[in-house]
This record gives sequence, structure tokens and C-alpha cells, in this order.
Amino acid sequence: MRLLYSALWWIGLPFVLLRLWRRGRKEPGYRQHIGERLGFYRQFSQRALPPLLWVHAVSVGETRAAQPLIDALLAAYPEHTILLTHMTATGRATGQQLFAHHGERVVQSFFPYDTAWMCARFLRHFKPKISILMETEVWPNMVRQCRRHGVPVVLANARLSERSLRRGQRFGSILLEAAAAIDCVAAQSEADAARLRLFGARNVHVTGSIKFDVEAPAAMIAMGRQWRTFFGERPVLLCASTREGEEQLILDALAQVGPRAFLTVIVPRHPQRFDEVAEWVMARGFSLQRRSALNDANRLHGSTDVLLGDSMGEMFAYYAACDLAFIGGSLLPLGGQNLIEACLLAKPVLIGSHTFNFQLISDEAVKADAALRVNDAATMLNTARSLFDNRSRMATLSENALRFAQQHQGATRRTMALVSGLIN
Repeated sequence: MRLLYSALWWIGLPFVLLRLWRRGRKEPGYRQHIGERLGFYRQFSQRALPPLLWVHAVSVGETRAAQPLIDALLAAYPEHTILLTHMTATGRATGQQLFAHHGERVVQSFFPYDTAWMCARFLRHFKPKISILMETEVWPNMVRQCRRHGVPVVLANARLSERSLRRGQRFGSILLEAAAAIDCVAAQSEADAARLRLFGARNVHVTGSIKFDVEAPAAMIAMGRQWRTFFGERPVLLCASTREGEEQLILDALAQVGPRAFLTVIVPRHPQRFDEVAEWVMARGFSLQRRSALNDANRLHGSTDVLLGDSMGEMFAYYAACDLAFIGGSLLPLGGQNLIEACLLAKPVLIGSHTFNFQLISDEAVKADAALRVNDAATMLNTARSLFDNRSRMATLSENALRFAQQHQGATRRTMALVSGLIN
């Protein structure tokens, strides 16, 4: 099975690189640092590398979630540097933005493709003291090479949905072997821990979600409050991290509800979709402005129906500027997105029916009356309009959201207790 898996990587590599190049048309970051994905690190060879603690955060969400853990590692191990790896260009850009203030104590690279040769080159070059993989990143050849090179592996902030468990079990022995080779698993919940054990993981501990320990940057809060002064008196509905197909549903429903009762801010999950979402807004006759054009000289017009959030790394600012947040990825069977950041800023939350990637947290938020479930886009918008007319209910939801977030904090400290025992 391993030989077949590795052979498929080598056979598919030309097509993988072609797809990477094509994605680079809209996201230039995919055409940069390609050598790193293949196990070549010439740019790192110009200076001696300090002792490294390696954290892998595949994309934007995992990179943001890793922030409290990375900050804790830097504080606990002042003689070490963090090696932060990613798979996506947006994840790398987010990491650069989040950790720029640490200077050379955080270095970034793309994660190599999962062939034994590339993974071995990566480990020989960087010689990390530990490998901390965030959430669901189990790469069979990399985990095996870590074992061969004596690098302990931790799966931190780990989660595994029922769907992912069933999908992973289809691959049989190779993924079971990789899961069993992980030295320590810090799971988000008891349910995640149980599924990870079924998947073959050992030494599994329940530590909670590190995302509850994320602190909103003061600069982002200030930016969001400044935006709010641009928006005028209308209530603000934020549709955060929307995914493919959802914006059209929201816009069609908005045409029925009537757009002028409140300002709708739509922030697509993926930047390559900004322009097409803008086209959909204008095709339906809505007045559109874009965040990228918003400033002191060009404030939001009172006639604007939709503000398009065409920026990266500013989600906390969007939350700070809104009155109510709908969390995308949940109107269609896409698994949902993280609602924790909204709760941390005491924002009432609306979520759709499809939250299987964040099932426990979503269910607990609903149970705590910090979030409300809606079945479709029309219900979501009608619920938003109803809440805007009920200040008492909004205040209750806001208080519950903040309390819910605060009650779940502490995962970073518990995870650090596990990690510290493995750093040699």
C-alpha cells in the first residue's frame, strides 16, 4: 500500500505542479517557493539555522489557530525558532502577517509533497526538535520519516469528523500506520478523541480547542471600529467565510427580504473568488462597494446594499465592525467554518445546518444560546432582520457568546504540558 501511495505521488506530480501553476494565475503565491514543495531549500542555506520547533498549519484557519501555541512556544523556549509550514499560499500570507512582529524567530516554508525522498530532505535540512501538526494533517510518508529521523510527532488541536473517519478508513493500513506512529494527540473533544482512537491513534488526550485562546489583535479591533463609523446608522450583518454557491443563495434571498433594512457585508472564504462574487452582486442590481476601496476619503455610501470584504487577514476587524455574524460553509454541505472568533468578540452568531467539521462546538454554542441555527438563506436573513428589531434579544445573545468563548479557554496551556515532555 505504501509503495502504491508513493508511486501515485510521483506519477501525479507533473499534474500537481500544473495545477499549482494554474492556481497561480489568480493567486501569485502559488508560483512562489515551488522548490520548497519539492524538498529544495537553497534560500535557507545562506545562514546557520538555530534549533527549530516545527509547526505545520495547512491553511488560513489552522494558521490562526496555531497563534496561541506558537506564542507559548516562543516564550517557553527562547533559544529556539519556530519553523512554520503551510500547504496554501493564503496560509503562508496569513502566517507572515500574524508573526511578522517576531522577526527571525519565526521562519516559513511550504510543506513538501508527501514522498519519502522529499520528506527526508526536509528533515535532514531543518533538523526540527519536534513536529507539531495542526488539526487533521496526517501525511503517511512524513510521519514515517519523522519516526526514522527521531523527530517526535504531535497532532495538536486535533479533530476528526465521522465523515473524515469513514473516508480515512477506506485507505486502510497506510493511514492507520501513520496515526499509530504519532507520539501524542491533543484532541479538541471527547468525541474527536474517540474517533481518533478508532483511526489508530494512541496516547490521545482531550485538551480542548486552542482557537478559544486566540486574542483579537488590538489593531484589528481599532480598524473594525473605524469601519463602523463609515457604515452609518444601519445594522450590519456579516456573512463570514462564505463558500462556493452560498453567496448566490444569500443574494437571491436578499432580493426578497429587501437590502436596505441593514448593510450586508460578504467576505468570501477564498480570495480567488472576490471578483466573481462582485459580479454576482452587481448582476442582481445591488449597489456594491469593496473593502479594498474603503478609506477616510471614500466612505461607505448610504445607498450601498452590499460591502464585499475583498481583503485577507482582517476577519477580526470584520467581526468588530458587525452587529451579527453568519458563519459560512454551513448553508450547503461544506462542513461549516469556525464560529469562535465571532464569540470572542461577543457577536451573536447564525449558522446553517451543515456544520459537520465543527459539529461539537456548533452544537454547544447553540445549546448555550450563543448561536442560532437557520435552515436556509431566506431564514437567515429574516432572522437577522428580526434580531435587529429586538435589542434585548441581541444583548442576551451577545453576552452568551462571550461567556461561551471564555468558558472554553485553556487548551494552549494543556497542550503545552504535553508538548514540553517531547522536546529534546
